[in-house]
Amino acid sequence: MSQVRVAVAGASGYAGGELLRILLQHPDVEIGALTGASNAGTALGELQPHLFPLAERVLAPTTPEELAGHDVVFLALPHGASGEVAAALGPDVLVVDCGADHRLVDPAVWERFYGNPHAGTWPYGLPELPLADGGRQRDRLRGVRRIAVPGCYPTAVSLALAPGFVAGLLEPTDVVVVAASGTSGAGKSLKPHLLGSEVMGSMSPYGVGGGHRHTPEIEQNLALAGAHAPHVSFTPTLAPMARGILATATARLVPGVDPATVRAAWEGAYADEPFVRVLPEGRWPSTASVLGSNTVALQLAVDEHAGRVVVVAAEDNLVKGTAGGAVQSVNIALGLPETTGLTVTGVSP
Repeated sequence: MSQVRVAVAGASGYAGGELLRILLQHPDVEIGALTGASNAGTALGELQPHLFPLAERVLAPTTPEELAGHDVVFLALPHGASGEVAAALGPDVLVVDCGADHRLVDPAVWERFYGNPHAGTWPYGLPELPLADGGRQRDRLRGVRRIAVPGCYPTAVSLALAPGFVAGLLEPTDVVVVAASGTSGAGKSLKPHLLGSEVMGSMSPYGVGGGHRHTPEIEQNLALAGAHAPHVSFTPTLAPMARGILATATARLVPGVDPATVRAAWEGAYADEPFVRVLPEGRWPSTASVLGSNTVALQLAVDEHAGRVVVVAAEDNLVKGTAGGAVQSVNIALGLPETTGLTVTGVSP
């Protein structure tokens, strides 16, 4: 196909910068307009100094006029800002929301967790998610013109637990997740608790007690995988690293399940998935191993004493958790090979 002309709104932030890093390596993409809000008029190199090929490009205001004339528009905007921009773009444009505005199905749940009117629900961009009907979420992305990119935590947690619910192995009412994320997950805005002197050598929890906005998204995904009315207790923590997520997700096994058969459900679910790796037994995921890649690394064990499965997932929150997952979904929507422009290989050390 001919070159796909792409615009990125919010190009000065972490998600926008990661999108551009990936898109620069995409053979079928031509990068068009780059926009910002308060940073409009600033050269991109001052804000994203690692993006050398685009350093002299000047950020334009985020307006419908600047975003017009593109085949794909990525919206890497704060929560609540995407709906109005997307509404001004035509139905023939592929609009990709990297924020939360279009992920949730239930407007009441959106308003309870986000506090503003719901902008509507778009096709959900987690291609590998196994569905209860035997399909995959990628089947719902082909040919679409709107995509809601998943949250970074829900990407890791949903892929960690979905195979167990599809196979009927897990109970949905006692799901417990504790996950650590690097500071880039909080965005690029200045916040005192994210200063280096506050983060270095320290871990801290946040969103404790069911208050984190990704909780309903995780429950929504597990329901798609066959969990009936799932209840998730989710506790995120802030880790002293720039990027990466390590999620430990556990759920109670259905009575009578043979622990020896559990691993096969996960291996079978992801055997043909290029970006999800179930590691050999005894090898556990680390955030370092997936740094810079679009890969989610998984390992699981059965805690027979507690009657639970424990699944650990590692991902780069800015790649598979945001920008890489967005590009992967766009490839599917446009009929390109799903892996185009993306890597399964991490960076080490």
